[in-house]
Amino acid sequence: MTAPVDTAAAWIYRGVWASVVALFRVPAHPPTLPTTGEAIRSIRPAAGFLRYLKFFFWLLLIPGDVIPVVLWLSIAAARPSIAVWLVLPLLLVMAVPDIIAYVAIHLRYDTTWYVLTDRSLRIRRGIWVIHETTISFENVQNVEVSQGPVQRYFGIADVLVQTAGGGARHQKSGGSPSLGSHVGILQGLDDAEAVRDVILDRVRRTRSAGLGDDQTHAVHPGRARPLHSPAQVAVLREIRDLARRVAAPRQS
Repeated sequence: MTAPVDTAAAWIYRGVWASVVALFRVPAHPPTLPTTGEAIRSIRPAAGFLRYLKFFFWLLLIPGDVIPVVLWLSIAAARPSIAVWLVLPLLLVMAVPDIIAYVAIHLRYDTTWYVLTDRSLRIRRGIWVIHETTISFENVQNVEVSQGPVQRYFGIADVLVQTAGGGARHQKSGGSPSLGSHVGILQGLDDAEAVRDVILDRVRRTRSAGLGDDQTHAVHPGRARPLHSPAQVAVLREIRDLARRVAAPRQS
């Protein structure tokens, strides 16, 4: 029963996906972010994440498929003629929820993007309402990998990126993370540790850039862009000058 339903659902999904993209203007490409020249890395959840979502779907759907079959068998044993007329409604009751859930799971999977630049991370989810969350590496306090036993079976894990002022509750894997919290979640990655290391490296590089007056970051050969805005530089200079004035009497 599962294979024919999956085949039918996959055929329907191709048409649904094309309609959804056209109707809701779902972006077909990953989100963009300003960058200082380093290559942008766009990441999608792994194929194992799709299988992981389907696993929980089938797990929850088994009672919904088993109970109608048991009832139909009971009717067939008592009234075979009535059971014949109930075959089509039974198939509809079993197949329609499968197809709807199949479409919903794939839509969730196909509209999820994670984009890394040299300065920030952007997470995009959603169809009806598209949620995009940007996390600056300057504000990142902690990055860790989370993997439950079922995720381990499917070869995936989540990367949790906690920002300054965090302390938010970690969302359970497979749930819908709260994009307004202080924890950004990159779900369903098959290279979670590598992604975590990339984020940590960019966090270190961002923080070690320094606060010098004349420090710059190369954008193109022969062209440079200041790391800090003029207003930030002015504040830093005021702090420096104040520190010198406070230290001057002590030195004299």
